[in-house]
Amino acid sequence: MPQPTSYQKIPGIIMALSSAIFWGISGTCAQFLFENRGLNPAWLVTWRMCIAGLILVGFSLFQERKTTFEIWGKPKNAIRLLLFGILGMVAVQYTYFFSISLSNAATATILQYIGPVFVVAFYAIKNRKWPILVEYAALFLALSGTFLLVTHGSMEELVISEKAVFWGILSALALAFYTIQPVGLLRTFSPAAVTGWGMLIGGITFSLFTQPWYFSGTWDWQTWAAFAYIVVFGTVLAFYFFLKSVTIIGATKASLLTSVEPLSAAITAVFWLGVSFLGLDWLGTGLILATVILLTLGKGAEETSSH
Repeated sequence: MPQPTSYQKIPGIIMALSSAIFWGISGTCAQFLFENRGLNPAWLVTWRMCIAGLILVGFSLFQERKTTFEIWGKPKNAIRLLLFGILGMVAVQYTYFFSISLSNAATATILQYIGPVFVVAFYAIKNRKWPILVEYAALFLALSGTFLLVTHGSMEELVISEKAVFWGILSALALAFYTIQPVGLLRTFSPAAVTGWGMLIGGITFSLFTQPWYFSGTWDWQTWAAFAYIVVFGTVLAFYFFLKSVTIIGATKASLLTSVEPLSAAITAVFWLGVSFLGLDWLGTGLILATVILLTLGKGAEETSSH
């Protein structure tokens, strides 16, 4: 199969960047809903997963017909999917949104981007193989960036609360689990089916505890607009654009381009919600983004050498 030309890759690049920007802005929309409209993070997560899950499962049915339900055919796959929905999808969504409610969209998004370091650590332990030099460098950058972000370089006090730091790191761990756990399913079934079912399972399960039928907060056109943005742009379209970009430019380049997500969250939080973001915050952001770039390029090099 011929490789796409530089010109043919442009739509893929645009879609990867768009998905990252959509994700980043959705975090700021969530912050707006928590701070200015009094919405509960658990309530928002429940509805986001239920609605987006229905849309993605419907999209999978439209594209793949009956294969959408084949994932339930074997008990092993069904158990994996249930674990992904309940432990993966709920955990990654709730820890991220709760982290936003404790700090801000920019800080929560950047802390979550430490997740790839935990993925590297997991595979190093699993494969009993020491990380390579680039992975050590990435770990150093991630720790340095996190230190600057939460302390501004001072050992004496935290810039954000200990609770916000805890949930931010938990969010990164949840992202690592969310990345690793469904790999077996994604080798056999489409990402739309796996993610759609995972969201739907997670949303329905979480609703047993959150009682989403009781609306909280202040609802006006801005509330509805921010909520709709999170579901449509920040979930469904972002997911679809990212997957489409992977088919055009490959997973390595697509993942690298989505590193603009924390910048998107930071810029919109600063200019829209007036979040204070100082020089050391930007430096910490840059170091954590460098972590993702190093790990992505390192992965790309490994993939190239293994073929």
